[in-house]
Amino acid sequence: MTSAFTDTLISREFREKIILVGVTLSGTVLEETTANLAELALLVETAGAEVVGVVTQRRESPDPATYLGKGKVEELVELAYAVDADTIVFDDELTPAQQRNLEKQLGRTAITRTAVILDIFAQNATSPEGKAQVELALLRFRLPRLRGRGIALSQQSGVIGTRGPGETQLEVDRRRLVRRMVQLETELKRVTATRATQRASRARGRRHEVALVGYTNAGKSSLLNALTGADVLAEDRLFVTLDPRTRQFALPGGETILLTDTVGFIRKLPHELVEAFRSTLDSVHLAELVVHVVDGSSDDPEGQILAVDEVLTEIGASDVPQIIVVNKIDASPDAVVLAERLHAVAVSARTGEGISHLLEVIGDRLRMGDRVATLLVPFDRGDVLAGLHREGEVLEELAQEDVVLVRAILDRAATAKYAEFARSDAR
Repeated sequence: MTSAFTDTLISREFREKIILVGVTLSGTVLEETTANLAELALLVETAGAEVVGVVTQRRESPDPATYLGKGKVEELVELAYAVDADTIVFDDELTPAQQRNLEKQLGRTAITRTAVILDIFAQNATSPEGKAQVELALLRFRLPRLRGRGIALSQQSGVIGTRGPGETQLEVDRRRLVRRMVQLETELKRVTATRATQRASRARGRRHEVALVGYTNAGKSSLLNALTGADVLAEDRLFVTLDPRTRQFALPGGETILLTDTVGFIRKLPHELVEAFRSTLDSVHLAELVVHVVDGSSDDPEGQILAVDEVLTEIGASDVPQIIVVNKIDASPDAVVLAERLHAVAVSARTGEGISHLLEVIGDRLRMGDRVATLLVPFDRGDVLAGLHREGEVLEELAQEDVVLVRAILDRAATAKYAEFARSDAR
């Protein structure tokens, strides 16, 4: 986990020993804390470490100095020495001051769930874009935790009140981090611009865009393979997919679909990651349809659905039409019951059960966004007639006195594009 605070990953020759800490605050229930700690343990194991102890506490509110109470900190110190723990991982966020105070008293590194998730992302990032996004998230996480005066120091350079014996190491570190963040943000903006160009090109070819979203390890990559016949990596591990992967295939009705697999979501997904991966997540809020994949074998599928919906809201994609797909019905008999309760599509990406029905549902939902338009196209606008045939499904084409009456099924983009030719009584 300590690699989350370095510029490069350190290969581990041993399994780091971790103690987990969870606090049940006023207004929350113990079961929620227990579920969060179970998930945190899985995250720690995914990061390559070993959980050797768990500490919990009930409190009305966090202690301003150490988050935990004094007695619980002493208990944690004793446990850490007894099990020879290397690092203490808190399920909740710590202020920089709380983190420093805890590390001083514990004699060990104290980090949070966010640091663990960032570490996993750093291990799994492979593409230049993915590495840049993870590094940017790490820098955004580290910057406010540099001990010292405000961020304004990073913008001072030889002005009145700042000249003298020279910059402190803290000021140098802040300046270096901010400069690197600006560089990464510029690189990712270029990637976003390239994607926008590619998306415009795809739009001209009348290909529907669908995005796969879901909780991490819900089976999105496996479903992508099952739907498209692709062979992308699909493992039973958290956050295997960091880079968006788009595959093309045809629905039973012949429509061409571009299906994009996205990074998995999780409870308490760090805001730094959401911001850094915003260019990647553009494929979600710009899609015509979102296929929300739910792990039917999960102990808390509704909680996972809520966590995904919260992230969709954060990235501005909550209003995109959505289909819920309950996956892994081969792994749990409760999955089918869950699908019925949610009015969702039940599938098994592993066995292929339910895939044909899902394809039909996707096709039906996409066609709901289309409309039959009646247009009057002048004889000399052969380009418009050609465009309607290319971008829509022409149902009728009838020559009249000086125009051609065309009835065609158009999607929202094409309807807006040819609005000037729409017959007045058909608008």
